[in-house]
Order: sequence, then structure tokens, then C-alpha cells
Amino acid sequence: MRSSFAPAKVNLCLHVTGKRGDGYHLLDSLAVFADVGDVVRVEAAETLSLTIDGPFGAVLRAESDNLLLKAARLLAPTRGAALKLEKNLPVASGIGGGSADAAAALRLLADLWGLEEVDLAPLALRLGADVPVCLASKPVRMQGIGEILLPAPSLPEFGMVLVNPGVAVPTPAVFKARTGPFSAPPALPAAWAGFADMIAGLAACTNDLEAPAIGVAPVIGEVLAALNALPGAALARMSGSGATCFALFESAQAARAAAAMIDRPGWWCWGGGLYQPG
Repeated sequence: MRSSFAPAKVNLCLHVTGKRGDGYHLLDSLAVFADVGDVVRVEAAETLSLTIDGPFGAVLRAESDNLLLKAARLLAPTRGAALKLEKNLPVASGIGGGSADAAAALRLLADLWGLEEVDLAPLALRLGADVPVCLASKPVRMQGIGEILLPAPSLPEFGMVLVNPGVAVPTPAVFKARTGPFSAPPALPAAWAGFADMIAGLAACTNDLEAPAIGVAPVIGEVLAALNALPGAALARMSGSGATCFALFESAQAARAAAAMIDRPGWWCWGGGLYQPG
């Protein structure tokens, strides 16, 4: 059996820079990956199947289809495989859980089926705007609708706390609620000299979807307040289209200690560092 970790994607900033004629919004975002995520496993089988477990598996088991199965059929429509998903991340939470799962499935199935020479990036984009960035699961600057991937600034070591209030926020509703002009691209350097330099740079950026998401789910404001109140929290912001929010800390150890201070019924919380691809 082959397995792959599917880490959570966190948008440290997200500027909505325009809108295409087909209705898709253009984004410019700095994305990193936290050392928490789902696990995808595959093994050879005659037919295509998917089993789901884990803390958040019940929500997905009720779905008639799943991105993992769509990924498999897109890669090789007639091939069989037994897929297993350990769902540890909240669903529809702005940290790319489903996209990371689909990217992991593409990687694993290409290996299982001997399709290593297939370019997975175009297939990933057909599955969703966040899937291409999840293929490599490393810091990157995302532009366009997610298909333009550029080098991220060189990052110092840091930790983060992630909190989700247990409310699923539909991305289309957040974009529909967004008003006002489009933003200029964020001013990102080639490198940040240290943690304080990074915080100052990120503080000059925004997540343009944060305010409309709070309008859709006011509890996001409560999450941000709780994160800002944590000792050592240098910056708190929403990730993606919500409802998960993050706070940045000088170290993974400090983030783990801070996460232990959050105890709210129904809230999912994690603290640690960035995912380091093997």
C-alpha cells in the first residue's frame, strides 16, 4: 500500500486582483503548508473504490462523489484502485483539505499505475483552483486562478496556530459577498531577513476575503479575537475563504503552547510548524 500526507494549505495573504470574463476571480496569494493534514492511501484493485475514516470523515461519506474518485477517473478512466482517506482536517474550511487530498491521489495513482511521465498540473487545475499548488506542498506564490505558481520569498522559521470554529463556509458565498475595488498584487520580497521582517511585510498585505467571510459567518471574528489574544501571537488572519484562521509565532514550540490555551467547544485547533517535504 502506498500512502501520502496531504498537508493543510494556509494563505498567509490573499489579494483579489481582478475577475475574468468567465466569472473566475484572479488572486495573488502567498501559500504555505502546515504540518497537519489528511492521509491518502492507495493499493491495487480491480475496480475503483474509496473508504473514508478519521475525525471529519462522516461529512464526506455522505457525499455521492469525491475529489479523490474524480482525480482517479481523470488520470485513467478505466483503471481500478482501492483508495483510503483519513480525514483529519475540517471540511470546507479554507485550508485546502480536499485539494490536498486530490493532489495526493494524483501523485499516488500515477506511481501505482506507472504513469509517472504524465504532467499532473493540467489535470490538477481541472479538479480545482487549489489543487495545482498542493501537488508539491511547499511555499509558493499563487496567481491567476491558481494555475500560475511562482517562487515564494525565502521564509524564516516560524510556527502557527490554526483554529476552525466548526462552521463550513461556501467559497461562492464569500466571493458573492465581496464588494469594493480589486487589490494591487502584494509587495513580496525575494526573502525576509527574519521573523519580525516577515511579520512587517505580511502586515502590509491582506486577505481580501476576510471581511466578506465574517459577514457570512460572524464567528470568524470571534476566532480572530481569540487568536489575537494568545501570548506571542504576532499576526492573526483568515486563510483562504474561511472559516479557518491562523496566528503566527516565532517558533513551532511557541505555537503548540499557545494552541493548548484555546478550549472552545466545537472548535478545531492545532499548533506547530510548517510541513517539510521529504
